[in-house]
Amino acid sequence: MPSLEVEKLSKRNHYEAIADQVKQLILDGKLKVGDKLPSTKQMSEQFGVGRSTTREALSALKAMGLIDIRQGGGCRVIRNAPIDMELPELASLRMNRKTVLELLEAREALEVSGAAIAAVKRTDEDLKQLGDLIEEMKRTVGDETEGERLDLQFHLTLAKATHNTIMVRLFESIMNYIETAIHDIRRVELYASAAVAERLYKEHSAIFEAIEQQDTERAAERMKQHLQHIESIVLKHLGEG
Repeated sequence: MPSLEVEKLSKRNHYEAIADQVKQLILDGKLKVGDKLPSTKQMSEQFGVGRSTTREALSALKAMGLIDIRQGGGCRVIRNAPIDMELPELASLRMNRKTVLELLEAREALEVSGAAIAAVKRTDEDLKQLGDLIEEMKRTVGDETEGERLDLQFHLTLAKATHNTIMVRLFESIMNYIETAIHDIRRVELYASAAVAERLYKEHSAIFEAIEQQDTERAAERMKQHLQHIESIVLKHLGEG
């Protein structure tokens, strides 16, 4: 495994400082696209912090669009500059309730219109990929890790089915931040419950059917219902602002 040229931290639990140092290594070209980062354990030892602090730093780098966090914890550099959408409100990992709500609102606006566009522009190949994901979802209902992965893959594939590169980039930007902000909620509230996982499968399946039939209104309506269901769960978890 590679070793990073980093400085040990003087403050405890300072994930921003770790994220800043790794970000600088990427910007300076010392870490290149495709390079694998050391393990969480190795990085924690190098920085002199606990693993949870390192994980928070990695989540922040993922939100910037710089790295990809694989199942099993391996991380790889996927961009050599942060994604374009650098808003100050999204810089902190611990986003406040208002910011999370605005992200969910932006996602709904983008994905509801995206579903309608995909219903018109989707190709047979798009349809096959979406159908395969729905089949996998059906087989893995109750598997938290797979449920989370397939959910994201379904929505990304649907964004790509718009054949609008700007919409895809906007979706990826927004989802990077949403994933970071509500990752724990997704795990605990959405996939740990078999009943909720089953309902999510049915919602995804209904969206797929509308897109298969090229019914723009129904695709948009079903996407809206699905995302409002997710929002209601997130709001319940966040409590009153």
